[in-house]
This record gives sequence, structure tokens and C-alpha cells, in this order.
Amino acid sequence: MTFPMVTPYFVALRFVGLKEKAGAEHSAGVLAMLQLDDRSIRTDETPWCSAFVNYIAWLLGLPRSKSLAARSWLTVGQHITMQEAKPGSDIVVLSRGPNAPPASVRHAPGHVGFFVSVNTTRGTVRVLGGNQSDQVCVEDFPLERVLDVRRLA
Repeated sequence: MTFPMVTPYFVALRFVGLKEKAGAEHSAGVLAMLQLDDRSIRTDETPWCSAFVNYIAWLLGLPRSKSLAARSWLTVGQHITMQEAKPGSDIVVLSRGPNAPPASVRHAPGHVGFFVSVNTTRGTVRVLGGNQSDQVCVEDFPLERVLDVRRLA
């Protein structure tokens, strides 16, 4: 008997549309993801892109950073080039903000999500991630923000 291959990307797609709640209420789904790595979190306003990737990796028994810091993913899995990246189990670690420090600076703001595609003509990488416009969705980011591409499995 053969089983279909389940990838992190395939599972992550099931969460598209999960979003933070405005005001004093908080999304139970987002809080569950955050609390997997930090039980003290009580609000969905906490940056949760890394929590989303950690949650998907946890569901599938894959290596994970166990940290809410996006740049913590710079040491998880295997480094691959953007040309080798495939939708499925590859993640993209991005810098955040103007004049962002290089990948060697681990304790700086960042963003992480699942690789979807690259558009070299537009100079963008498409990422499926959490905490993108306060929800799980697919968005484009400038290629110059890519710090690393990692293969989890």
C-alpha cells in the first residue's frame, strides 16, 4: 500500500486564513502554536511566524527550532540554494526592517515561512507563512531580504 507524500507545505496550506483576533480576544489556534514553544505567551499579538513553522514541523515530526525567533531557523535543517528550493519541505528565512543585519546576527528581527516559488523577473520570493498581515497566507517578499533557504527533510 502506498501513501501520498505529506509535506510541511501541504499541511501548512490547511491553515490558510487562520488569523489573529482584534482587541482583547485571542485566536486559540495562534495561541496553541505560540505556547508549543513558550507556555508563558497569553496574547496573539506576539510575533508568531516562527511559531507557525515550528507547529507544522512538530505535527510532522520534523526538526524544529523550538524558538519564537525567526532567525532561529538559520541553524535548523540543511542549507540549500534558492535555485534548489522546492515547495514542500523548504523554508525561507528573511530579514526584517531597513538596514537589517546579516544572517550571522541571530538575535535580530526576521521572518520565516514555507517556500512557494521565486520570481527572478520581479525579484521576489513567494512565502506561505504565519503572521503575514496577521494571518496565515501567501505573500511576496523581495529576494534581497532572503537570509537563507533551509530544507527540513
